[in-house]
Amino acid sequence: MDAGVFDHWVKRSLLDVESALEVWVPESAPAGLGEAMRYAVLGAGKRLRPLLVLAAAEAVNGQREAALRAACAVELIHAYSLAHDDMPCMDNDVLRRGKPTLHVKYGEAQAMLAGDAMQALAFDVLTPDTGVAPALQARLCRLLARASGYDGMAGGQAIDLASVGKPLDEAQLRDMHRRKTGVLLQASVLMGAACGDVSDVAWQSLSDYGAAIGLAFQVVDDILDVTQDSEVLGKTAGKDQDSNKPTYVSVLGLEAARAYALQLRDQAHKALAASGLADTAWLSLLADKVVERDN
Repeated sequence: MDAGVFDHWVKRSLLDVESALEVWVPESAPAGLGEAMRYAVLGAGKRLRPLLVLAAAEAVNGQREAALRAACAVELIHAYSLAHDDMPCMDNDVLRRGKPTLHVKYGEAQAMLAGDAMQALAFDVLTPDTGVAPALQARLCRLLARASGYDGMAGGQAIDLASVGKPLDEAQLRDMHRRKTGVLLQASVLMGAACGDVSDVAWQSLSDYGAAIGLAFQVVDDILDVTQDSEVLGKTAGKDQDSNKPTYVSVLGLEAARAYALQLRDQAHKALAASGLADTAWLSLLADKVVERDN
């Protein structure tokens, strides 16, 4: 696959997502709330989760309207989680996506409300009056809710906060990262797949692919936290080490963590090969992008 073709697909997909978010995230929300929401979600970030939704939807010839809504919904959930995670009561970070975090820019109360509003808006976006069948709306909402809640992102963050300064073995660390980061990435793939007709074999293969890249993403994040500076990362480098948080680097060592990320990428490729789907090129290249990124 020509890298230029992939880059063109990424640019077109990102433009579609950004244009839709511009429409669906209301500037008119009262008392500056809309401004804070738009600051948190527009014009920044890798948009990996939306890209996974759209790539999976294309692999199964899925409905474009539903896939675009799912892509925006998962990005809204991601943005809300970052807004809350960065607050002083949690990770207490001041830099996100190369700019001041939401609570630094707008205050803690507004950041909390903007996060709440983005979480609710995600499910509003998934349930339009027309254009997406009610059964598909329900399925997409269920996938996103489960990935966001106690058994997914929120549960992983709870484990993360409770693990500061405590030794974790590799299995415990993997479970924390699976919940905190991996499950939402996996759900992004499955939400895209749900927009089309997919066999049980393909669904399981895409689920396995999503699980592998979800964990790989966090392993690479742990590596970058100790190998890159804040300017490159767009967030505070060395924060996990300074906060005495367990990471894949602290548990396995740097070289073993790098090897594990490559192993997970290979698992993702094998899962795609087992799916029986005719064209998984975008998903394959996104798996490479997850592991080879520098921020």
